[in-house]
Amino acid sequence: MRATLGTKLYTWLNGEKVGEDEFGNVYFRHKKPQPDTREKRWVLYRHEEEATHIPPAWHAWIHHMTDKLPEEINKKRKKWQRPHMPNLTGTKFTYRPQGHFLKGGKRAPARGDYEAWKP
Repeated sequence: MRATLGTKLYTWLNGEKVGEDEFGNVYFRHKKPQPDTREKRWVLYRHEEEATHIPPAWHAWIHHMTDKLPEEINKKRKKWQRPHMPNLTGTKFTYRPQGHFLKGGKRAPARGDYEAWKP
């Protein structure tokens, strides 16, 4: 589900675009911040409204963990860091461990280091 007409109207009247992420989500803040209140920030999702579709740097900004935009931080990704992936639960890419019934249901045999408990 995408943004409703009301959300789009509110954004058009009150929003100031601050950036866009690699997934096409657009981030806004209120044009006229109120004194003595925290700045309002929100996101319009490009596709499905799912919080895990927000990359970590934008998550930190939208939740007021930092006031710097991800472009201002400009951190280089380490070699070992993977690109951000949203939650895949409920999709065909869901993680299923060895022995899951949708992966054939066959578990590896016990290694012999298990002893049953006897009361």
